[in-house]
Amino acid sequence: MTTAVISSDDGALTWIRLNRPERLNAMNRQLVDELAEALARAEANEATRVIILHGEGRAFCSGDDLKDLDAQTASDGATQAWVDAIQDITLRIMQSSKIVIAAVHGWCVGGALEWAVNCDFRLFAENARWFFPEVSYGLFVTGGVTALLTKQVGPQIAKELMILGERHDAAKAVEVGIAWKLFPEAALLDEARKLALVIAERPASAVSDIKHAINEGFHSSLADAMALETRATVRGFLSAEAQARAKQF
Repeated sequence: MTTAVISSDDGALTWIRLNRPERLNAMNRQLVDELAEALARAEANEATRVIILHGEGRAFCSGDDLKDLDAQTASDGATQAWVDAIQDITLRIMQSSKIVIAAVHGWCVGGALEWAVNCDFRLFAENARWFFPEVSYGLFVTGGVTALLTKQVGPQIAKELMILGERHDAAKAVEVGIAWKLFPEAALLDEARKLALVIAERPASAVSDIKHAINEGFHSSLADAMALETRATVRGFLSAEAQARAKQF
């Protein structure tokens, strides 16, 4: 079986690459489990100061792999386990003692976009395209974004992005604050590495403390938001309408 996530250490940096290019790195259980393992290894590695998350091929990640919808909704328990696994990635990113950089190119959709929002810095390539499709399917968002994004962009823009589900370009990501900076695709990973090396030079404990203080202070309702999201997402996955709409996508 092909490895869905590839992790490599580069001095103080750990690169984590989503590696299902034939499916635009869409999220299946293998990818999510391997991503959790890669984040856990990076967290345990004392040499790692910064994690860079990126995608192989033409996209960062195209979101949930709808070809796996039947397996994800095979039972109430299977659906709960799937949503819990997705939410676990958010906690691993946001509670990590390391700074996590998302280097986003191509499509960044749904759950993958939510993971990007969870990262400490988000660098977008100029060819990045992104949207939240969940409500269009009758599903729900994850990643704590009902709290995180609302506080970042305001409730009206958050509702626009999540309810309308329109597709946006990289410039819109900077405009609303989802992206930190834009770069040509060819320069994206080099720019991510430059930023990571600057961060890695800072005292580790101070950087970690700042990250956690900002996250806890700014996103004080994260746990409640994620609990609500989990319940709503499970209901969405198990609804007949959502399954029918997703299979037509």
